[in-house]
Amino acid sequence: MNLSFAGKRALVTGSTSGIGLAVAKGLAAAGAETIVNGRNRDKVERVVADLRRALPEAALRGIAADVGDEAGCAALIRAVPEIDILINNAGIFEPKDFFAIPDSDWTRMMETNVMSGVRLSRAYMPGMLKRDWGRVVFISSESGLQIPPEMIHYGVSKTAQLGLSRGLAELTAGTGVTVNAVLPGPTRSEGVEMFLQQMAAQENTDVETMARNFVKQHRPSSLLQRFATIEEVASMVIYVASPQAAATNGAALRVDGGVVRAIA
Repeated sequence: MNLSFAGKRALVTGSTSGIGLAVAKGLAAAGAETIVNGRNRDKVERVVADLRRALPEAALRGIAADVGDEAGCAALIRAVPEIDILINNAGIFEPKDFFAIPDSDWTRMMETNVMSGVRLSRAYMPGMLKRDWGRVVFISSESGLQIPPEMIHYGVSKTAQLGLSRGLAELTAGTGVTVNAVLPGPTRSEGVEMFLQQMAAQENTDVETMARNFVKQHRPSSLLQRFATIEEVASMVIYVASPQAAATNGAALRVDGGVVRAIA
């Protein structure tokens, strides 16, 4: 299947590393005008420069804005008033005992993981509906279906994304716009790599051993029995954002390595 995004403009939030970067690279390689977003201007510029070297024919742009608050979302929308593809990827996670999570941490988690998608979808979907074509994809998590006890606030935010994506999909009935959620399982992103390094240091072991043990201990139902790569997750996201995925709408698509024990 030849996925082509010629003539489409895509925005990937939180795309200076991890799954977001892999998605941005894939979209750019397939012909989309791709907007890289992150909080740090220097890092955004560095990532865009790296992508341009790897993909000299690609149309790329970088915008530094923190979508974890209202002002950052507004700045991003002003810089890019219209897009065809919105990948709501920006997100944070933090292992923390439930009884030690203050209100401020809950607010920060929901602002970044949920309200960023609310604000950007509210801004960009009307244009998509008017043009009768568009794609909105939320990067949720299998943690939205199986709330991890070590970070309940994160799991709740990912469940909220599923409700949001399905609700927005209901608004697209009879149009060429789709809204879907992709649910990665344990994925070896930059943030997870740092998390594994910290855990390995605490347990006096190496990172690779820690990675294997983490999946076995914390996600024992995994059929993959390893962390997924960011490219493996990005492949699903890129397909769902493509013109070929027109009949996929209102779906929660798992790329979780079989962690969730379900047949639907």
